[in-house]
Amino acid sequence: MFTDQKLDIKKMAVLGMLSAVALVLVMLVRIPIVLFLYYEPKDVAITIGGFLFGPLAALLMAVVVSFVEMVTISADGFYGLIMNIIASSTTACTAAFIYKRKRSLFGAVVGLAAGIAVNVPVMLLWNYLVVPIYLGVPREIVAGMLVPYFLPFNLVKGILNAAIIMLVYKPLATTLKKAGLFPKSSVETGNAPKKRNIGVIIVSLFAILTTALYVVTFLRSDNNDNGGNNQGYYEQSVEAGGYYDE
Repeated sequence: MFTDQKLDIKKMAVLGMLSAVALVLVMLVRIPIVLFLYYEPKDVAITIGGFLFGPLAALLMAVVVSFVEMVTISADGFYGLIMNIIASSTTACTAAFIYKRKRSLFGAVVGLAAGIAVNVPVMLLWNYLVVPIYLGVPREIVAGMLVPYFLPFNLVKGILNAAIIMLVYKPLATTLKKAGLFPKSSVETGNAPKKRNIGVIIVSLFAILTTALYVVTFLRSDNNDNGGNNQGYYEQSVEAGGYYDE
């Protein structure tokens, strides 16, 4: 019983630390991508929490981080809270659910890919439903922006987050294990060969570079060339302080 209580305290401490990191990332890293959409890497910390302690932990982190963000630094109010919870939980909980059943490199890759596959259509649906209400614009305008803007944004966001997670998760998990902050079972099973670690680093860095080039070359240029008319519908809301990261 005492051992279980100690593990629970350590678990809450790690989740609290990762939630704080997620909030710091929201405050410090807001990269404009297209229209009013910003990239924030907070889902990296939330997904890592899910990898360590399971999908329910990821859901708890998504709710807590989104709520604290709403009452502190966000101007999006209740709509932003709902969208942030959905965006973070669909990715992190899906990835953590799969990784919990197969703690290996393969399980992590499949989990992250599944998280992106679930997140993208879900966010297209919720953006279609919520954005017209949130910004007070015709729904057909938002519908026309789903494929050229929202779809690639969520893909880019998911791939960037997945690549960063693949780079930092194993070193972080190993460090936490050595510090005794969670059981050994929370780390990948088996000893990964050095070549595989190098391969993960190379692929992850390549994914980050590719998505960054895509944003600069296509999304940002397309936004400058064609987004002016669409952006006009949103200028008043954006200037008032509202922004979306979904």
